Amino acid sequence: MKKYYLIILIVLHIGLLHAQLPKMYYADTTSVGLPFSKDPSVIKFKGRYLMYYSIKSPKTANGMDGWKIGVSESNDLYNWKKIAEVTPAAVYEAKGLCAPCAKVIDGKVHIFYQTYGNFEKDAICHAISDDGLSFTRNNSNPIFHPTGNWTNGRAIDAEVYKFKNKYFLYFATRDPSGKIQKQGVATAPGNTDFKRSDWTQAADSSILYPKYPWEGECIEAASIIKKGNTLYMFYAGAYNNAPQQIGVAKSKDGISWTRLSDKPFITNGKPGEWNESESGHPGIFEDSDGKTYLFFQGNNDKGRTWLLSNKKIGWNASGPYVLKD
Repeated sequence: MKKYYLIILIVLHIGLLHAQLPKMYYADTTSVGLPFSKDPSVIKFKGRYLMYYSIKSPKTANGMDGWKIGVSESNDLYNWKKIAEVTPAAVYEAKGLCAPCAKVIDGKVHIFYQTYGNFEKDAICHAISDDGLSFTRNNSNPIFHPTGNWTNGRAIDAEVYKFKNKYFLYFATRDPSGKIQKQGVATAPGNTDFKRSDWTQAADSSILYPKYPWEGECIEAASIIKKGNTLYMFYAGAYNNAPQQIGVAKSKDGISWTRLSDKPFITNGKPGEWNESESGHPGIFEDSDGKTYLFFQGNNDKGRTWLLSNKKIGWNASGPYVLKD
């Protein structure tokens, strides 16, 4: 009898582990031999879903270089297969590129991404593709970095969204001391080709700054969606594994933002869950049928590995809420 009880306990334990895992539970393992994918951005292009995300090459001497962008495809938004990489191809991104924002504009795939490993000199770049896999860089790259005494000049975590016939470029930067991460915004005309000279800094100060205890010293990774006449920004609060969690703010003009709550919208997991260390770097995606999904990264080992998941999002008069799978 003891043998059968042991088998039942093992089965129950396995079932509990699976119950803790989300429906989407994906990571690229081809780069460093471990599950390692960050910063998801999803589009629908030519009948399939494409997800762009950051991956790391084997550690270099300083541990900062070697970032690149992975590309995976899916037919259902839950099961993904890697099909390509975007690797450094220009001097300004030689140390690495990551944190892609993917958009379909006029039948082509555009990615807005950051250089990495250059500290306060990291900036936003742009590339375009006919197939979503092979990209041509913008001749004016890097296309944007902030200026003024409110910033150290760094720009990362690009998010580009068209609103009121302008393109808004949201980015994370740091204060002059390099300690506090915060959000800024620039704009370009609606007919832009996204070259550097088209972008104008829309505010000479942060549009969203860490305020609540859970946000720590960091607001980053803005991801924008419009519902009615209102823009909603999903953002990451606190640095990685602090834990990083996801908040939401809203705006009528794209520049002045009000948080929906003083609490996170998506929290990190409970002890033992897959996202115990964080639920961070959101990427909101609206499908062609109007359904929305929030993609995000998580891990339970303080960043040794990184996995990607999503949650279905519903909407009411108060804003977004999480739907059950």
